[in-house]
Amino acid sequence: MATIASTRARTKDAGRHPAPRIRPRQTVRDLMTDQVITFSPGDDITELIDRMADEHIRHMPIVDRDGDLVGLVTERTLAQFSLAGDGGELTLSAQRELLRRRRVREIMSTEVDTVDPDQSLREAAELLLENKVGCLPVVEGTHVVGILTESDFVKHYVERE
Repeated sequence: MATIASTRARTKDAGRHPAPRIRPRQTVRDLMTDQVITFSPGDDITELIDRMADEHIRHMPIVDRDGDLVGLVTERTLAQFSLAGDGGELTLSAQRELLRRRRVREIMSTEVDTVDPDQSLREAAELLLENKVGCLPVVEGTHVVGILTESDFVKHYVERE
């Protein structure tokens, strides 16, 4: 009889779905990179290019002296800038010398989509998709406190699987 009872219990529970796990609302703060490398508008472009290459960074927030966001430079920005440049027939060292005289403010985008650290990840993901951007600087007011990228979402997905 004990055998029959345990069979019934298994059969009875077999049709049930496990109770859904309640996940706390995830925010931008949960996924963002909070150690952000930034540059200033007055920095020369070669320094920015070298740092982005050395650190494998595709998006560079540009901040003023107070750490407030004033612009963004992306790999795409750099590619467009280099294609529009007139240094195509110059040697690499001559091109770098020309770039050393140019400032980040000349190429940075000043209209930048941002998010607040307490916004939901869903809102941030929708903003990335809708605006077809690869990153969102995370700001409190205008002060940069982090950055959220497409790669952060991919990494999060892979870690959960």
